[in-house]
Amino acid sequence: MRARLLVSALALLVALPGCGGAEADDGRTTVVFWHSLVNSSIPAFEDLVERFEAEHPDIRIDAQYIPSGDALVQKLITSVRSNTAPDVSWIRADYLEDLVRADAIYPMADFINGPDGLPDSTLEDVYPSLLQLASWRGDLYSLPMEATNLGLLYNKDLFREVGLDPERPPQTWDELLEYSRRLTLDEDGDGRNERIGFLAPVYPADSPLGPWMVWQWTPFLWQAGGSLITEDQTRVLFGDEAGVQALTLWKELYEGQNQKTFSNEFMTTFASQQAAMMLDGPWSLPNYPRLLANMDWGVAPLPAGPDGRATIGGGEYLAIFKQSEHPDAAWTFIKWMMEPEVQAQWSRESGYLPIRRSVLDVPSYRAFLEENDGLRAFVEQMSVSGNERIDYQQLEISRLIAQAIERATVGGEDPRAALEAAAAESNRLLDAAERVPDEPVAARR
Repeated sequence: MRARLLVSALALLVALPGCGGAEADDGRTTVVFWHSLVNSSIPAFEDLVERFEAEHPDIRIDAQYIPSGDALVQKLITSVRSNTAPDVSWIRADYLEDLVRADAIYPMADFINGPDGLPDSTLEDVYPSLLQLASWRGDLYSLPMEATNLGLLYNKDLFREVGLDPERPPQTWDELLEYSRRLTLDEDGDGRNERIGFLAPVYPADSPLGPWMVWQWTPFLWQAGGSLITEDQTRVLFGDEAGVQALTLWKELYEGQNQKTFSNEFMTTFASQQAAMMLDGPWSLPNYPRLLANMDWGVAPLPAGPDGRATIGGGEYLAIFKQSEHPDAAWTFIKWMMEPEVQAQWSRESGYLPIRRSVLDVPSYRAFLEENDGLRAFVEQMSVSGNERIDYQQLEISRLIAQAIERATVGGEDPRAALEAAAAESNRLLDAAERVPDEPVAARR
């Protein structure tokens, strides 16, 4: 529904000049910035804004929180229609196609190649998986604000309880299955487990969490040697053998642990020690000391699949709207956010990962990682993080993959049949898509 809403609403729009920012009463230029940061990260962002304004006394950042998901889509639609778009917005990568088609946002080349631009060395320093998602059809229309990836959160106390080495989390899919079986507990033998080993991240496909489920499933597809889509963006590949292997693994974990009797409030279930392992990202790290205060926990890379290790890299992205009255001031803020020292502070305080490799050369950040094992595990995984962009019908195809995952796990359907049906419908969508000709297609990783 969200995909159809965004496409139909934005397809009619023509970007108009100027109502994003304004001159502040004190003579400063005001940059209106919309974001959907989680509560635990907002204080860290406020610290950054204070630092930016001290270093740029002629610019004020008016940061406005907009709930993510449907609320952000609706707000963007309304603002572009009414010529009240922000100067800068925090967006998800799957909004890019529709924003670009509506001519609502600037190509980043307009700023990167301008008088206050970026050298090639800066973009080369950014993790490639982040630039992949910041682009549409090979051209940058946004830049990353922070990085994330997916790791394995596990309960070391429960590992010890069943005789597993707490410093050796599962290294392979086979070990993930084995550890899950050993950690699952049915104390009274009634067939309803009091504890499961691994919470497979299964959510209702058509809920706002459907894309989040697909995001977490995708690295398992890659670990089996698969891909979401062909490089020329004409056919999906997730229904091939690698996809079947990945979904079969999830089905075995879900059914083998009778997971349907457990809540999908994952952190609550993990914190109450009803689950020994789950997938999570660095954005949760600021909450761990409070939520997991009575637990010895660890973070590890995702277990390797038949084709090796992989995780999914992502983040949120900043786009400059063509309605902005002060695009150059907006660009000043985005460029500043990319500086290594700024990224180091942002990562230390927010729990997000830095977007550039050179942040690891900042002495204070290196020292910080030495004292924070959890964040260090996520940072080290960036070397095997990747992403894959679907340029056409991204939201609809993601919904179809989510439905296939739900049918195979909750519904008990054969993984191959579920994926093949989703792939067939996805290919019909790709055949019908209005394509932009003669533009390069970026490589996956």
